[in-house]
Amino acid sequence: MVEELLKKTFTIFSRNFDKAGENSTEIKALLKSLNFEPDIIRRLVVVAFEAEMNVVMYADGGQMDFVITDEDIRIDIRDQGPGIPDIQQAMQEGYSTATDEMREMGFGFGMGLPNIKKNSDFLNIESRVGKGTTVSAGIRLNANA
Repeated sequence: MVEELLKKTFTIFSRNFDKAGENSTEIKALLKSLNFEPDIIRRLVVVAFEAEMNVVMYADGGQMDFVITDEDIRIDIRDQGPGIPDIQQAMQEGYSTATDEMREMGFGFGMGLPNIKKNSDFLNIESRVGKGTTVSAGIRLNANA
């Protein structure tokens, strides 16, 4: 049975670009304080930041759970947003539905979901158009898990 060692829940606010990334920064500090390997920290922070920014930019808010178990470290995101009509298309590098405003701020290059995939050992995305999206991604701590 998988033992949950730590869980922290963060609220993500829609369109709050001033605070965007703060949750990811807190996760980085927490992982450092727990003496995780730099590569694990880097990968998890990329996953957390990209997921957090997707909620900030596209959803009407959401929640991020940061979970450490004896087998993995994962980020679970639930949002109340428009949903993703075509997940396979959204996973393509360069595909973006960002507005001009988002692009002017330096976002919307279509690398969010591909970066999450590249930096995680597992990724699951479920989405219902008009309802929202859930994303679970993370890193296995044991290669045999």
